[in-house]
Order: sequence, then structure tokens, then C-alpha cells
Amino acid sequence: MAKVSTTSKKSEKPTVNKAAKGGSGLLRSTGIVSVMTMLSRVLGLARDVTFANLFGAGSGADAFFVAFKIPNFFRRLFAEGAFNQAFVPILTEYKSKQDHLAVQLLVSHTAGALLGVLSIVTTLVVFSSSYVVYVFAPGFADLPGKMLLAGDMLQITFSYLLLVSLTAFAGSILNSYGRFAVPAFTPVILNVVLIACAFFLSPMFEQPVMALAWGVLLAGGVQLAFQLPFLKQIELLQRPRWDWNHEGVVKIRRLMIPALFGVSVGQINLLLDTILASFLQSGSVSWLYYSDRLMELPLGVFGIAIATVILPSLSTKHAEKSTQEFSATLDWAVRMVLLVGVPSAVALVVLAEPLLITLFQYGEFSSGDVEKSALSLRAYATGLLGFMLIKVLAPGYFARQDTRTPVKIGIIAMVSNMVLNLLLIGPLAHAGLALATSLSAFLNAGLLLAGLIQQGVFKSQPGWPRFAVQLVAANIVLVGVLLGIMAPEASWLGWGWEVRVGWITLIVFSGVGAYFLVLIACGMRSKHLKVH
Repeated sequence: MAKVSTTSKKSEKPTVNKAAKGGSGLLRSTGIVSVMTMLSRVLGLARDVTFANLFGAGSGADAFFVAFKIPNFFRRLFAEGAFNQAFVPILTEYKSKQDHLAVQLLVSHTAGALLGVLSIVTTLVVFSSSYVVYVFAPGFADLPGKMLLAGDMLQITFSYLLLVSLTAFAGSILNSYGRFAVPAFTPVILNVVLIACAFFLSPMFEQPVMALAWGVLLAGGVQLAFQLPFLKQIELLQRPRWDWNHEGVVKIRRLMIPALFGVSVGQINLLLDTILASFLQSGSVSWLYYSDRLMELPLGVFGIAIATVILPSLSTKHAEKSTQEFSATLDWAVRMVLLVGVPSAVALVVLAEPLLITLFQYGEFSSGDVEKSALSLRAYATGLLGFMLIKVLAPGYFARQDTRTPVKIGIIAMVSNMVLNLLLIGPLAHAGLALATSLSAFLNAGLLLAGLIQQGVFKSQPGWPRFAVQLVAANIVLVGVLLGIMAPEASWLGWGWEVRVGWITLIVFSGVGAYFLVLIACGMRSKHLKVH
């Protein structure tokens, strides 16, 4: 890796992508991230279709999903969760107030600290994989073969955490410099590698599903290698250096420790679902996984895309003390989430069975699996708006380097989720777990919004009453169109994949077209989608 240079040339700041600035820039950048994320999520669905077809929803699939979910949980906790929310505001502060050499040193020492901590965590988990699986899926203990298989796969998949966390670190730097496309495209690599391994590598193993574990590890290495040249372009490909007491590292550490909990409450709630689901009927973990994957499509394409773009912007506005612009950006983000989140949730509820049948009901994935997955999909969909709002409201705190308030709110949401899990798992089984997570997400989002309003950080901008009328009218028409076009479930089960894909495409495009036509008819224009 390149060494930090002390020449004056290196102290000059690289040019920041102008798309990262300004009202129209936020919309443009969000569009770039959304398109790249859409490509990734579509390939992710293709990946899951492959999994469902080749491995179904049995014990082997359950074991892999647990072995994959554990490093992903830590990834979102360390890399895309608490670390990202703590690192980006500090990086932005250094960019705004110091020269490029100081930024290089920050990146170098932060990389060293991240690499050191994650190396220790990875080593501990790899050597105690069976115990870790027991913690995350204690219900597997009744099936020794399932527990052993999950432990063996976790020894392979957990090293992915180290690689993907460094990838996310690189992505945070690129995002802060307005280079949103590369980090947004990177997840495509994971999906391509896993699909290839499922088809070509799995026949070589006694346990075919083991090929997926090796695919996860391989993908992590390729993802990291892909981003390094782009870091070099902005002169931030630095050799990791250990300095636990570097001023920037200390600031990141101070912000990150409480953020570890606050920003990751949603992931912890989903993890609790997995733990409790491991005690339920075999297949419950897989049903939750497949329904969660469909819910994650709009969440990732729009909710996380908006959050990715606004965090650097909010951090810059805070550093520059632009209070009015900070509030306007948050207001814009909430409106964008409502504009996309409400119809997405409606569509997932109405089209649950057709979507699951079209995507997954082949090979080992039965009609019974469709029925069970649809229950949890509807339960997750009811909370989609809450999940998306958390993503865009939390940066309102983290950009101001306030991690304590989201922690307090997170504790309340966590406790409520546990209580709701216990109340709903009896009557609703796995769907009760999904519903509990959705309800706690709304509580979390509501408290975040209330806190921002109370602190005077979020002030609603003009035009909300008209926006609300437009939104309600468009969604009423959307429901009517979807219900009017949708065929009975029996027809979907009897069709081949070509007819299913054609019919679901017709429904989706008709619904989207009707939705936006109503918005336009009600007076919404592109200028209303920009920050003012």
C-alpha cells in the first residue's frame, strides 16, 4: 500500500464529485446509488432463487443462513452500522478543517485500528464456532448434524467479516468524496460469486451447501480488491498503522461505542427472530430469510440509498453550521422515504404470494413454503416504512456526533421487541417474530423523529398537507390496480416461470405507472423532489 507523503502536492485536497453537493445533487446521487443497488438486489434475488431451487428450505439451508447471518450481523454492526456512522462525520470534519495529509493520516490509523480489532474478533469466533452457533441458534442443539454443519460453515464464513468490513471502510471514504457508484456496485460481486459457486462448486462437496460458505469468503476478497484502485485515485490508499491514541481514532471510538447498539437495533431484532425461530418448525429460519430478502429490496434500493447520500451531506452542513439546510435535508429525506416506502409496503402486502411463487417456488421450494413465507413477508412489510425512516432519521443524530440519544431510543425499541416476540410467537409462530420486529421499528422511528423535533433539528418545510393528499390518493389507486390485475393464487401455482415473470412484470409496471400518473395529476413535479 502507498505510504503517507509529506509533500505539498499530497496535501492538496482531491476534487469532490459535485453531485454530492446541492439540492439537485442529493437527488442525482441518490439516483446513482439506487440504480446500482437495484442491480445488486436484483442479482441478490437471482441468488436466492438459485438457493431456493438447489437447496430448498431444509436443514442444510437453515444451517447456511445462520452461518451467513452471523458475520453479516457483525458487518452491519461494525462496518455499515456503528463504524460508518462514527467514521463519516469525523472524516468530514477533517476534510472541512484540515489539509489532505491529515486526512491521509486519519485513514491510515483508522484502518490499522479496524484491522487489529476485527482480526482478534475473527480469530476468537473461528476457534469457537460451535459455541457461537449455539448462541445465535440454540434450537439447532436438538439436531446435532445441523449444529455441526452450521459450525463448520461459520469457520469459513466469519473471515468474510474482516474482508467486507475493510470494504465498507473503503466505501465510506469514497462516499464522503462523492464517489457513490463504486461502493453501491460492490455488492453485485458477492451475488455473482455465490451464484457461480452454487451451480459449479456445490457438486464437488459431500454437503453441497458447503460451497456457499467458500463462496462468501471468496467474494469478500474480490470486493475489497475491487475498491482499492478507486481509493488510490483520491490518494487515500494508505498503509494501515496502529495508533489507538490518534486523535481521530479516539473520536471515532468515543462515538462508535454507544452507536454499536443504537444504529444496529434493527439488526439485533432480526437476529432475535433467528434465535427464536430456531426453536420453531424446521424451515422457519428459511421462511424468515426469504421474506426478509424481499422486504430488503425496497429498503436497500431506496431507504439505505438515501441514508448513504445524506450522511456526508448532513455532516458537512453540521461542520459548516448550516442549520436551516440541515433541517431541509432531513425533511427531504423523510418525504422521499414516504414517497417510495408506502407504495412498496402496499405492494409487498398485496403481492406476497405472487412474488414468492414467481421468485422461489421451483425445485425444493414447495407451495407450503410459499404460504409460510407469505405470512412473514406481510408482517415485515407492515414495518417497512419504519425500517426506512430509521435509516434516514438516525443520520440526523450521527452527523452531529450525537450517539447517546439513539442508544437510549434503541434500548426502548429492543425491550419492546423482546416483549412483543414473547406475546406474538405463540399465536403467530414465525410471522409473530416478524410482526414484533416491524412494530418495534415504528416505535424506534417515532422516537427518533420526536427527538429531532424536540431538539429543534428537524423542522417541517412548507408543502406537507398537499404532499399528504397526493400520497394518499396515489396509494389508493395503486391498491385498486394491483387487486384488479392480480390472478388467483391457484393460477400462479399452475403457470410456468415464463408466464409468472411476464404476469408479475405487467402487474408491477402497471402499478408503478398508475401510482406516478396520479402523483402527476395531483400536481407533483420533479422540482418538488429536490431539497429547497
